[in-house]
Amino acid sequence: MTTTADLDALPVVDFSTLGTSEAADRALAHELDAIFCGIGFCYFRNIGVPQPLVDGLFRESARFHAQPEPTKRALAMNATHRGYMAPNTSQIVTSSVASVKRPNYSESLMLMHEVAPTDLRHGTEVHGPNQWPDLPGFRPAIEAYEAAIRAFCLKLLRPMALALDLPPDWFLPHFAKPTTFLRLLHYPPQPADAPDDAFGSAPHTDYGFLTILCQDTAGGLEVRRADGTWLPAPPIPGTWVVNVADMLSRWTNKSWQSTPHRVKNLSGGDRYSNPYFFDMDMDSTVACIPTAADPPRFPPVRYGDYLMERLDKNYAYRKA
Repeated sequence: MTTTADLDALPVVDFSTLGTSEAADRALAHELDAIFCGIGFCYFRNIGVPQPLVDGLFRESARFHAQPEPTKRALAMNATHRGYMAPNTSQIVTSSVASVKRPNYSESLMLMHEVAPTDLRHGTEVHGPNQWPDLPGFRPAIEAYEAAIRAFCLKLLRPMALALDLPPDWFLPHFAKPTTFLRLLHYPPQPADAPDDAFGSAPHTDYGFLTILCQDTAGGLEVRRADGTWLPAPPIPGTWVVNVADMLSRWTNKSWQSTPHRVKNLSGGDRYSNPYFFDMDMDSTVACIPTAADPPRFPPVRYGDYLMERLDKNYAYRKA
């Protein structure tokens, strides 16, 4: 099992064999289980997302953030958690692992699963259309990347189920209508004299199921080891940084670890990263998996109720 106290680099998992055979998927399952029981973080490579889609994602994110501030603020976050978050408007509260006194030193555009007006879910909780900027080519590039990463995540559910000694299709009913977040993040360079408790993203764990992060070359992401020290997760070309989030840890009765992480942009330049949060249906009930060795540590919870509580506490636009 991968432990955290003496780890000097995050492991890398190669998915070039995913779906090629039962044996290949079980080998991946074994590898994932060892990592997720330990550090809860790793790199994925060869996930089937072409490099031109990744390049397009970063290009369009930079184009969006280069716009004048009033243009970006015209797409301010709406009631269904879609739109622009200006710098210093999000402060981690419910999943924080530190005493956070300052908002995050970053800005972002949040794009989620598209919900048409004819959908019965429209206008409830986080269900609605995205707010798209008036930038030619932006939406096609973003949607192409999102479609590719979503397709991989759905394939990934099979080895994840096998890793937990569950039937290979066990997770699928929970992801018939997945809740997804693609966040186009921009971290301005932090001033050299910034206080120690100023972060681009303060120490926290993620809310949901799984996070798949595409980061640029600036660096700054760190993962907390079991002994409280911080392990850098530097960029590796052709990889994504992947971590277990709170709901998946809860689902596994905490056998898989949702590990704290943080970001400080000390590169001297701008940092861009694009986390994709792949979560279950809002109506999905998260209860301890039947293969857990120990009695359930948590009562069952509807994911949508859990998520809305956290959004309400962590984002200034919801308090307003």
